Amino acid sequence: MWSREELKGRAKTAFQRNYWTTVVVSLVAAVAIGKLSLRTEVNINDLPDRIQEWGSTGEEGLFAALFALVMASLAGVAALLIKLFKIFVGNILQVGANRFYMENREFRSRVDTLFYGFRNGHYGNMALTMFLKDLFIALWTLLFVVPGIIKSYEYRMVPYILSENPGMHYRQAFDISRRMMDGQKMDTFIMDLSFFGWFLLAGITCNIVGIFYVNPYYDATNAELYAVFRAHAFHTGQLTEMDLPGYGGGSYYQM
Repeated sequence: MWSREELKGRAKTAFQRNYWTTVVVSLVAAVAIGKLSLRTEVNINDLPDRIQEWGSTGEEGLFAALFALVMASLAGVAALLIKLFKIFVGNILQVGANRFYMENREFRSRVDTLFYGFRNGHYGNMALTMFLKDLFIALWTLLFVVPGIIKSYEYRMVPYILSENPGMHYRQAFDISRRMMDGQKMDTFIMDLSFFGWFLLAGITCNIVGIFYVNPYYDATNAELYAVFRAHAFHTGQLTEMDLPGYGGGSYYQM
């Protein structure tokens, strides 16, 4: 039905003809959803013992303990704000980035497509659907890691579906994604593995290669994957234009 080489070839063509725009879109989306960030680890598990230890050393130790407590509280607040940002902003930008890449298959899409989710009149539905997707995957992961991975692939096409039909009810979006991914999870997993060397190279170059090549290449390849699954769903009569109306830039029915 599809091959990795074919998808990657089309992806390279699509993102290279609009190179700098794709770099910016992928970078903003990655930062917004937390794929690309600077993290500061704060270990508060031993904080009570440290406070007691510092308190026993006099006023300077007590000041240090209070300072550590304040910093730990600020870290907790920051972590909460980051989570809320992802739910209410990051996920919406991710949907916009997916729409950008689908449009970019057919014509040179623009950076402002990133903000599609904030101006289409369905912000609340998109935020809820993306939140539930992340929640369900997290709950399955808590039970066992493998079912969580399977669910992440099962719901993988939900952001693309929303990028095309932002008003779709979350149950229908989940159902369409499940049907698209039925029998395709292992091949998609293998496709992801084929990028391992690229992601490794990105890591050892402090993500410079990731920002300027790997991330847009991977995002464009995923757009090609969705286009194939979408075309198959139309070809087999599983979907109609009432479900997925397209992006207004040409034909997406490539098999």
